[in-house]
Amino acid sequence: MAETTERVLSLLGLLQQRPVWTGPELAERLGVTTRSVRRDVERLRGLGYPVLATQGVGGGYQLGRGKELPPLLLDDAEAVAVAVSLRMAAGGTVSGASEAALRTLAKLDQVMPPRLRGEVRAIHEATQTLDQGQVTVDGEALLRLARACRDRVRVRFDYEARDGTPSSRTVEPVGLVATGRRWYLMAYDLDRADWRTFRLDRLRGVEPTTWRFREREHEDPAAFVQRGVASAAYRFQARVLVRAPLAEVAERTSVRSVVLTAVDEATTLLEVGSETLFGLAFHLSFLGWDFEVQEPAELRETLAAMGARALRAAGRD
Repeated sequence: MAETTERVLSLLGLLQQRPVWTGPELAERLGVTTRSVRRDVERLRGLGYPVLATQGVGGGYQLGRGKELPPLLLDDAEAVAVAVSLRMAAGGTVSGASEAALRTLAKLDQVMPPRLRGEVRAIHEATQTLDQGQVTVDGEALLRLARACRDRVRVRFDYEARDGTPSSRTVEPVGLVATGRRWYLMAYDLDRADWRTFRLDRLRGVEPTTWRFREREHEDPAAFVQRGVASAAYRFQARVLVRAPLAEVAERTSVRSVVLTAVDEATTLLEVGSETLFGLAFHLSFLGWDFEVQEPAELRETLAAMGARALRAAGRD
């Protein structure tokens, strides 16, 4: 009986590894006949696992999606990876996810062998995370928006603009983007007849409608949000030619705050925004390469003033 139970668990583990297995493949991996495989499949079905079987070329056995989530079989590396991820999620940006992660971690920790618990604790103790001012968003709203993007249904919500002005929006959502600090939604704003980026922490009362839409032509949501976060949301926007290859500039900047475009092998166009011209000037000087400001003209004046101040501090005219 113990041997049969072990074989059934091994079968379940194989079915979770890839989409489809043929009967002979499973029989070879388990060291049994195809008849034994069929019996073990029936045992799994009796335990509530939706094992599907198809005939013909390309057919075989596969683990289907059931009404309930069955237990998962994890090998040592997978168990450690899941546990570490849950520990990280406990400090995440989605409200409700932290509590769920802790509950799941408690269940996993209860059944993990002591040697694996030790590995997880060692990784956790050796890892530190920086608080980057993460903003928590409502987990239910996030799920509703994700489903609306998937099902292509319009969504209504109340939105608070950057200056605090409230408004009601009806949009056609196409993608969610996480920057590490915040979540953003890219959607077509029906009232303004244009594409917009919305911060999820400023949304209230997210309600999907029953109105389906045909997706409009649009650019990649990540690129759209990145450009908006990098420049459009700020008072000043700058375009600067940096005399360095794109790969090197990328190492000294963040994709969350700038948009980089290769002009040639030795020059990179940097687009960035800031609330102050001094902040832009400092950021550019900090990079350590020669650069040319294309716009705005006021930034060149600020750089000149900052340079003159630096020369005076160095005792030079």
